Amino acid sequence: MASSTVRSRGSKRPERTGPVLFYRQVVAELRKVVWPTQQQLITYFLVVMVFVIFMMALVSGLDLVIGKAVFWLFNGQSKS
Repeated sequence: MASSTVRSRGSKRPERTGPVLFYRQVVAELRKVVWPTQQQLITYFLVVMVFVIFMMALVSGLDLVIGKAVFWLFNGQSKS
């Protein structure tokens, strides 16, 4: 454990981190991030867009079919 997160026996909360230390820790963590290349970003974008368009078409189709079935069930059956 890091010394800044160790609790003393008398306190119930860990020590607070100051804003400067917090900023340094954030910058250090962001340096560890492996950012995607432009080609990976384009590929991920296309995969997500194809999936979203497919799901939109699926939900729209199901909505159309279920809507037609409900109208047929409640409108088409009574001949009065």
